[in-house]
Amino acid sequence: MRVRCTDCVTAAIMAAKRALVILAKGAEEMETVIPVDVMRRAGIAVTVAGLAGKEPVQCSRDVRICPDMSLEEARQQGPYDVVLLPGGGLGAQNLSESPAVKEVLKDQEARKGLIAAICAGPTALLAHGIAVGSTVTTHPAMKEKMMTGDHYKYSEARVQKDGNLITSRGPGTSFEFALAVVEHLVGAEVAAQVKAPMILKD
Repeated sequence: MRVRCTDCVTAAIMAAKRALVILAKGAEEMETVIPVDVMRRAGIAVTVAGLAGKEPVQCSRDVRICPDMSLEEARQQGPYDVVLLPGGGLGAQNLSESPAVKEVLKDQEARKGLIAAICAGPTALLAHGIAVGSTVTTHPAMKEKMMTGDHYKYSEARVQKDGNLITSRGPGTSFEFALAVVEHLVGAEVAAQVKAPMILKD
């Protein structure tokens, strides 16, 4: 079978895309696993990095997720095309209080790389002064906190994209959020190809 050059180029572009998902204790499981799954379906190389190390992480509903490596190790293998922050109240708090997360986000912002955060995850952006002035969305329970100090404009959209920032609202928007990240990184055609076999409701 002959392989067209365009296929080779597309495959090379897709293979080059890399994602870092930062997993902290108390993260929301769906907001972690669904984006990881969807991005991997799109051919994006995803690294799940444990904020506290390599040990299994207890998430918000007592599901334990095993990171691929520690955040410290993952940082040494950067940079990444997207840094993604799941939500979960405690998870977002842990992300917000981490100097290492601040450094990762500041580096990503400085190099104009994509940053994606869902549910309570965007409150870590507020805590670390990331993407100030952007339009964001969050879980409704986080709206008041996110609007403190007029650092951001607020949207009620299920997924909000503003430049190199993608935010979303909660577990029920995880697929839309993940597909928006895929579309940004590898294009609408790939996102559509990933979406079709998952039988998602439009």
